[in-house]
Amino acid sequence: MPKTVIVYDSVGNSVKQMADFLFSEFKKQGATCDRVFIDDFPVRTLVEYDGIFIGTPNYFGGMTNKIKKLFDLGVKFYKQLDGKVGACFCSTGVIGGGGETAIMAVVRAMLVHGMIVQGCPEAGHYGVLSIGKPDARVERELKIWARRFISLLEKIVRVP
Repeated sequence: MPKTVIVYDSVGNSVKQMADFLFSEFKKQGATCDRVFIDDFPVRTLVEYDGIFIGTPNYFGGMTNKIKKLFDLGVKFYKQLDGKVGACFCSTGVIGGGGETAIMAVVRAMLVHGMIVQGCPEAGHYGVLSIGKPDARVERELKIWARRFISLLEKIVRVP
């Protein structure tokens, strides 16, 4: 069975709430998933997962330095992340405050590592974006993203 990790950084509580909700969705859908706060996630374990879902607060239109460091240190495993499925979610303070560019920064890092990232025509196109505290819209989009992520992961990962 494909294995996913949700790695998140959360300075306030919004990204943590999103990670918790997403984790519960993966469990409801019967997927194998771990949820880990960035400080507790050794970079070497990236290669153990088939899917990597990253959560970050918006920091001036980008990911946090801890998430950036994960990708920077992940260069040690550069070719080993090739073909893994990736996705991102983010929390920002205001509309137009750089949340989508923060998501795209994570997506770009995943693409550089050769990861497979799927857009979503049904919800936040690049990833789920919460404006402030996660609300019903964010939860609905996280459900959609979980379903689509799991479906793609099952197509990509061939389990003998």
